[in-house]
Amino acid sequence: MKFGIIKERKNPPDKRVVFSPNKLNEFQDKFEDAEILIESSDIRVFKDSEYEGNGFSVTNDISSCDVLLGVKEVPIDALIPNKKYFFFSHTIKKQPYNRKLLKAILDKKIELYDHETIIKENGARLIGFGRYAGLVGAYNGFRAIGLKEGSFTLPKVETLADLDAVKRELDKITIPNIKIVLSGTGKVAKGAQEILDYLKIKQVSDALYLTSKFTEPVYCMIDVMEYSRRIDGKVGDKFAFYEDPSGYESNFMPYARETDFFIAGHFYGDGAPYLFTRDDAKSEDFKIKYIADISCDVDGPVASTLRASTIADPIYGYNPETESETDYRDEKAIVVMAVDNLPCELPKDASEGFGNMFLEHVIPAFYNNDKDGILARAKMTTNEGKLADRYAYLQDYIDGIE
Repeated sequence: MKFGIIKERKNPPDKRVVFSPNKLNEFQDKFEDAEILIESSDIRVFKDSEYEGNGFSVTNDISSCDVLLGVKEVPIDALIPNKKYFFFSHTIKKQPYNRKLLKAILDKKIELYDHETIIKENGARLIGFGRYAGLVGAYNGFRAIGLKEGSFTLPKVETLADLDAVKRELDKITIPNIKIVLSGTGKVAKGAQEILDYLKIKQVSDALYLTSKFTEPVYCMIDVMEYSRRIDGKVGDKFAFYEDPSGYESNFMPYARETDFFIAGHFYGDGAPYLFTRDDAKSEDFKIKYIADISCDVDGPVASTLRASTIADPIYGYNPETESETDYRDEKAIVVMAVDNLPCELPKDASEGFGNMFLEHVIPAFYNNDKDGILARAKMTTNEGKLADRYAYLQDYIDGIE
């Protein structure tokens, strides 16, 4: 089996890569029969010379490879027919902007394995950059607070070498006496929690959070059964909620009354209630002043997220009275950080972490006859130019191309 590490070609440029040079050495040590080529790139965080220094061939032609490994969408004109590709295609939710990409993948008889479809039998994701989105998102939220209040200054993560450098910057600041609510319990939320814990911010129960005042900064971590409730008043069940959230309504306002800084690290599913609406944000009881929306569902469950922001310009203001964007420094503004590609700011650590997961969960499947069904579940398209049965629901999405 011959593997190729492809050059990232999507704009804006993404410095991440599936495998760092050191992790590739581990790959090669574990699977000695594997051949590995590196497509030359002047973009990725690890230089070509670093791969060459670790004994790997760097080339401009990877057409001899069987399996091609990337991070972001591959432009249609760069797709090589009849290959196996791994990358985030952003098509499983029928995203309109990538419909032509999926059609081209079928036309070129490519086997597509989307990183989002690499899951356990129970549906839990095995691969992703969620932890790094959480780490950077929480840091960016504190950076926004410092800029708004003029109380401290944090540099952008993209200017820092790695996570250790991020932590060194956090060592320099003092967090004001604020109450922080963090939604979610997955990899994104756990990444944000790492930052809160590193800052030695005290975690408290939701009962204490909702009823007490504090003389130090504190945070509360809430899951779907805290910020949602059954409409009929009965006791909710989160697994039933995941199956069908239609019988639930938001229970977020009790937290909004007590919170200064909201970090949104939850997963939002179709049909789930919004956490707070634009009308909620107009209420005198709504006390949230800063929001780091790591989940970043535009015009969705977090009403102040009018658009995704960018690494170059990550912060904007939301005026609840006018329901519109404003300067974040405006006194009436809720400060919003809603960058949707946060792991790109920490490419070295994110790539190394991703490679750990990929080597543990995916690569062995090529050598153990896919005994755990990892590849079978992940394969979206076949080498016959058809959708795999599991993804047949995308047929009308493809047929809709004019």
